[in-house]
Amino acid sequence: MACLLEAPLRISVLSEVTATSRHYVDRLFDPDPQKVVQGVIDMKNAVIGNNKQKANLIVLGAVPRLLYLLQQRTSSLELRTECAVVLGSLAMGTENNIKSLVDCHIIPALLQGLLCPDLVFIEACLRCLRTVFISPVTPVQLLYTDPTVIPHLMSLLSHSQRTQEYITQIFSHCCKTPEHQTVLFNHGAVQNIAPLLISPFYKVRMQALKCFSVLAYENTQVSMTLMNGEESVLFPPVFSKPRSRALTYMCRAGAIGTDDNCIVLKTLPCLVRMCSKEHLLEERVEGAETLAYLMEPDVELQRIASTTDHLVATLADYFKYPSSVSAITDIKRLDHDLKHAHELRQAAFKLYASLGSNDEDIRKKITETENMMDRIVSGLSESSIKVRLAAVRCLHSLSRSVQQLRTSFHDHAVWKPLMKLLQNAPDEVLIMASSTICNLLLEFSPSKEPILESGVIELLCSLTKSDSPALRVNGIWALMNMAFQADQKIKMEIVRCLGTEQLFRLLSDPDNNVLMKTLGLLRNLLSTRPHIDQIMSSHGKQIMQAVTLILESEHSIEVKEQTLCILANIADGNTAKELLMTNDDMLQKVKYYLGHSNVKLQLAATYCISNLIWNEEDGSQERQDKLREMGFVDILHKLTQSSDPSLCDRAKTAMQQYLA
Repeated sequence: MACLLEAPLRISVLSEVTATSRHYVDRLFDPDPQKVVQGVIDMKNAVIGNNKQKANLIVLGAVPRLLYLLQQRTSSLELRTECAVVLGSLAMGTENNIKSLVDCHIIPALLQGLLCPDLVFIEACLRCLRTVFISPVTPVQLLYTDPTVIPHLMSLLSHSQRTQEYITQIFSHCCKTPEHQTVLFNHGAVQNIAPLLISPFYKVRMQALKCFSVLAYENTQVSMTLMNGEESVLFPPVFSKPRSRALTYMCRAGAIGTDDNCIVLKTLPCLVRMCSKEHLLEERVEGAETLAYLMEPDVELQRIASTTDHLVATLADYFKYPSSVSAITDIKRLDHDLKHAHELRQAAFKLYASLGSNDEDIRKKITETENMMDRIVSGLSESSIKVRLAAVRCLHSLSRSVQQLRTSFHDHAVWKPLMKLLQNAPDEVLIMASSTICNLLLEFSPSKEPILESGVIELLCSLTKSDSPALRVNGIWALMNMAFQADQKIKMEIVRCLGTEQLFRLLSDPDNNVLMKTLGLLRNLLSTRPHIDQIMSSHGKQIMQAVTLILESEHSIEVKEQTLCILANIADGNTAKELLMTNDDMLQKVKYYLGHSNVKLQLAATYCISNLIWNEEDGSQERQDKLREMGFVDILHKLTQSSDPSLCDRAKTAMQQYLA
């Protein structure tokens, strides 16, 4: 019976709430304009801080009526302004609220409202627009649909402190692509926003800096314009966090040198300080991620950062936050930080990856930080995809170290979680994980053997069939590393699993990196004479066809050099070299490259001829005679006079085979 009583109770409570909310909506339709104004004001007071009331009013259809009143020219300015305020309050609720408002076409209505000459109404519309646009569910493209909107917003910047704050914030959140940057730049964003950097109002200055940050991100044109026009306001005596981010983006875009004092002595130290535990979680995340981006391509900045304020040790605290003894007394803040603690781990992994991308001593310092390898391994299986990606990026950075591959990576068996990650992950994680596996498969890595035993060949072969060029490159690169000085069994397994059709499909891949790595794989497969002879006996015809196709096509010097090196390897086989000697067309191609203007190609062709005519091998006399008849000796004689010492020596070595 108790269960039966529960439903009516729920219905009565819901009816009561709906009736109360309905009263607010009904008053919007009152024929007396003054009562409508009072009804909107009462609605405003009712929804402040009350998400349930906001949701009820949206469900009951308050938004279309508020928008209607806001757009009516017969409505008083007071009514229109109060409608904009209520709509702004409704937008501060949940993401579903924002979706409902956008679906009701709130953005065009508010943008139209900006044409009104009344400043208070304009500010109310801008405040609501700001709240709507900063939500991740709002399509930012809606700001750019009407080409007159951006120039009009630029013209409103000078009207008041509030218009400056709201408009720059809107621009910051709606500038997501290079196209958006171009639109804002072409409409005078730099010239119009630059004066705000010296505004007496802190919020305006900060929003202006944030706006410049997104405008300058990977944009040389904007960054150079900022440098040339506003240097004095960008380099004040006291550095702020948003200013450091703006200068970071300008530095990465090439407008400021990485050795400039404003970067080394001001921006970098400011970002390092942001990582300390005295700052809020959001600031620590921003500091670490911005610093990682700043020094990513620069070894010297990485070295400076690693010795600044014990940064490597400071980042270890990111994995312990918030702890049971945390100093957070604000329950809301504690709840927020618990929900967002994964962002700290993600930021720490990113910064460690950037710090350790070049310097061996820094990598050692990172891996020796308390439980760091265990934390990275744990990060590979976190629920957050962003943390997993950052963890594998960190692992990839550390895997560039021969010492770490031989010690930390082996001790913690990092190949196991990496292999698990390769089984099922989004492409961005797969790319980084497979790139790390490439390093773990290098000859000197102790992880190579257990990875091979885990059945990785089939998995890597499947990557070579991916639509993503990066995954195809990594798949073939890993196979190339695996084939280096491998035993015959592994090589034959690679050929069997990859299949000749796929191998030759990769040799005609439009991506040059894929082609180069495939040639590298073929070169590694065709090394040591028994292996060369066996592979050429079963696949020689197809390999020679592929080599012919590449040498006849328009390819780079590097591609043709690799291809000639493959021919040199084939020429080193005991029986495989006959495939060359019986192919006059191929010999003519080698002869052509022997007389080529590029030394690299000449050198590779000379190696090929040397292997064919080497005296100590059976049948060398017949091969020497045939190549003499084809004119190879005359060319080799000329090459002994080459100004390139390597080519000269190699040609002399080849000529000695004829003289012996």
